[in-house]
Amino acid sequence: MRIVNLSSGSKGNLTYLETENTKILVDDGLSCQETVKRLSLLGISPTQIDAIMVTHEHNDHIKGIDVFSKKYGTPVFAHQEVWANLDNILKNVQDKNRKVFTGDFEFQGLNIRPVEVPHDVKCFGFSFEHDNKKISVVTDLGHINDKILASISGSQIAYIEANYDRSMLMASQKYPLSLKRRIDGPNGHLSNIASADAIERLVLSGTRQIILSHLSEENNSPTLAYTSICKQLAKKDLCEGEGFKIDVATTKPGVIFRLK
Repeated sequence: MRIVNLSSGSKGNLTYLETENTKILVDDGLSCQETVKRLSLLGISPTQIDAIMVTHEHNDHIKGIDVFSKKYGTPVFAHQEVWANLDNILKNVQDKNRKVFTGDFEFQGLNIRPVEVPHDVKCFGFSFEHDNKKISVVTDLGHINDKILASISGSQIAYIEANYDRSMLMASQKYPLSLKRRIDGPNGHLSNIASADAIERLVLSGTRQIILSHLSEENNSPTLAYTSICKQLAKKDLCEGEGFKIDVATTKPGVIFRLK
């Protein structure tokens, strides 16, 4: 398997994953034109994309899907409860390309486990398994629980949200109190500290590569997220670079990770 995040954050989320049998996108929160441009950096044509897996209805995750699917005939997969909110948004996705899942499913040799996460709309992360290798992508969640951790534990690679630094969020002059409470609430987003707690358990389950994802441009930074999470993990005698690595996803195309 090969995976790379092509954009992460409130300006748009786009992740590309492939096996020898299939090429998929997880979300497409960029314009169709920008999506095609970023895929070209990988030598991938948009006509090669076999499917788009949708996490939820927010625009930073679906912005480009309608045009992309219409133009290239790409199937779009979403949970039936997510489709309930997408039907009137993705109007140009042909009926034959509206694919519904309710639980685990297989797609062209790739085993896919949807992982429901607590957000202010119905939302799912995903675990992908192929040839005894596992990659998970989990963002847009207000808290992490044992059920979520059980679903993604054992992933060799995990993309996990580290959305905000709580001190920065609470000190923000741009955000009203209601928005701060939503972000910091149980159905909002994951803070750096909460992300560190989840990463601790993932590392102990065998995860060797973590990618901090969906960082807020207003209330976090790549350096702050990385240093604060590493510091928190070090308190538990888990030192980044010793048995596991941490990378940070940004709005720019990131590192390509491979599992052989």
